[in-house]
Amino acid sequence: MSTGAVAVVISTTPNQFPGLQTIGKIFFIVDLVLFLVFTGIMTSRSILKPAKLGASLQHPVEGLFSGAYWVSIALIINCMELYGAPGTGPWLIKTLQVVYWIYVGIVLVVAIFQYFFYFPNQRLPVAGAMPAWIVGAVMLQGLAWTVSLLMYGIYVQRLMASELPLPPSRPGMYVSVGPAGYTAAGLISLGTNAPSVIAGNMFQVTTTAAGEVIEIMGVFAGSFILLFSFWFFCISTVSVISGIRRMTFTLNWWAFVFPSAGLCLGAIQFANAKASFNSRPVDGTVSALTILLVIVWLVVAAATIKAVIEGRILWPGKDEDKDMKGIRWGRQVA
Repeated sequence: MSTGAVAVVISTTPNQFPGLQTIGKIFFIVDLVLFLVFTGIMTSRSILKPAKLGASLQHPVEGLFSGAYWVSIALIINCMELYGAPGTGPWLIKTLQVVYWIYVGIVLVVAIFQYFFYFPNQRLPVAGAMPAWIVGAVMLQGLAWTVSLLMYGIYVQRLMASELPLPPSRPGMYVSVGPAGYTAAGLISLGTNAPSVIAGNMFQVTTTAAGEVIEIMGVFAGSFILLFSFWFFCISTVSVISGIRRMTFTLNWWAFVFPSAGLCLGAIQFANAKASFNSRPVDGTVSALTILLVIVWLVVAAATIKAVIEGRILWPGKDEDKDMKGIRWGRQVA
């Protein structure tokens, strides 16, 4: 998800220069390679040890991250449009339209049945609530945002009634930045494109152009939610800094990238919106955020490779599946 999100940010960030799109395409290619490799690994794991698949989907932590797979596909579709459409014919747009609606149908089923399973079969304590519970709400923007709001309430209650997560888990707090950031980006983007795709009298209103009204509503609604995302970003940042001396590397560190990319995309869409201030300082700030995002991706990627080589992550008994008792994998019992 993080690699695909960085590719999207690079493609849409202001202050473009020669070669920037090439850098974005490199991130997109890396994203495709990682997606295929990880899909192959997960498939082989399920074939060799079928019990692992069911245990993974039912795990109260690992199962909730299954939505990340579908988010990764959404980002690939987005990147195909951003990087592929300009250099190909209209056939790619038609293909992406078909792929998109197939994706919508599949993810809607996933969103329904995942929560249907957790409601009667899992008892997740509020004291252990993490913003990763939001990831399952990957669907059309309205459904995703509404379900996310419900999870936000549980998460804030957890922060108010219990202590902060342990320092190694605090990077996961950045997941709370993502839903609001991506929702803001979606609303502003849909709004700014409305005048070109919505007829002026679409809603039987002749006094003003319907598309322009939707544009104004989208930009203002997105701006409203964007600050909400920034608020969670600041809370997460202060929480991480307060426990930075006790932090160790975990896969939670990738939450530094993907959710923050949502905030960055929201800021980019606001900067590009015709109804916004459209000022150079805003563009400069967004460009700085893009550079910082790429730097963080490089740091986390290097730390991940180092941790895998040292056997600290992605090894039996080291990740979310460490308490799947009795399911053998390799020489160990995870």
